[in-house]
Amino acid sequence: MLPGFAANPTALAPPVKGLPKMADKKACASCTSSTCSSRPRGAQENDEQYQSRMRLAERMANVKHKILVLSGKGGVGKSTVAANLAMYLALNGRRVGLLDVDIHGPSLPRIFGLEGKATFMVGESMMPLEVSENLKVMSVAFCLSDTDAALIWRGPMKIGVIRQFLADVEWGELDYLIVDCPPGTGDEPLSAAQMLNDADGAVVVTTPQNVAVDDVRRSISFCRKLELPVLGVIENMSGFACPKCGEVTDIFGSGGGEAMATSMNVPFLGRIPIDLAVRESCDQGKPHTFYNSKTASGLAMASAFDPLLGLPERECAGPQE
Repeated sequence: MLPGFAANPTALAPPVKGLPKMADKKACASCTSSTCSSRPRGAQENDEQYQSRMRLAERMANVKHKILVLSGKGGVGKSTVAANLAMYLALNGRRVGLLDVDIHGPSLPRIFGLEGKATFMVGESMMPLEVSENLKVMSVAFCLSDTDAALIWRGPMKIGVIRQFLADVEWGELDYLIVDCPPGTGDEPLSAAQMLNDADGAVVVTTPQNVAVDDVRRSISFCRKLELPVLGVIENMSGFACPKCGEVTDIFGSGGGEAMATSMNVPFLGRIPIDLAVRESCDQGKPHTFYNSKTASGLAMASAFDPLLGLPERECAGPQE
């Protein structure tokens, strides 16, 4: 756990006032929502499929808000954004789960200094690893004896693992579940979006240059086809301020993400500059929003993440059949 955080997770940032109390735990079997697909049994479902779907629905009924973090292009800092978003929410007193569904390239263990750690079972539930009292992390890397081994898995295997992480991990009651998806619009983000069909939406990460922005447009189209709201676009690596002279150089350009968000009529959450401290914090397993919250990049992250603290309550919709 982070030093000085476990005992008092809100010490560095006071909770936002007016946070509604968590509703009492409600089993999905009692859900009366006309849009909920967790209650009726599908005509083609066997016992195992139905029970799996119900476990998923009951587990996710304890999660208030679900956010997918997407990117159309690899290397734009999506996992860095997801990790620091989760930490920022936790620092503001929220109960947060962070799920890494980047099966082939899990980065969250290193960002949080959890390399070499392993999950364990309690009864029939897998236990996530605790970064603090109110921040839990789960990654496929915690299930591997050899973290250097390549996972050569096809779609059905990956889909099964994602379902298991959602349904069989003991998340407990959460205010937020953040899902770090791999780049693109393939099996993992598609499966996560379909299993979390009541998700609040997606945060889409890009860098300013056109090569990245073009692919992010496809991510937004992906969200629209799935009727997944786009909560906002974050333009990462936007400008570099020289630590010696202060001159700002737009290494990857500037404003491309914002212009794209405007043209596609989705919210723009903000820009995060290139900062050596961000790279160092990731490599050292020290989340930037915890250790470097007062830097320009730390403040930029806080500004981009802050709107996500006020998401409206949503009705449980259960997993799709």
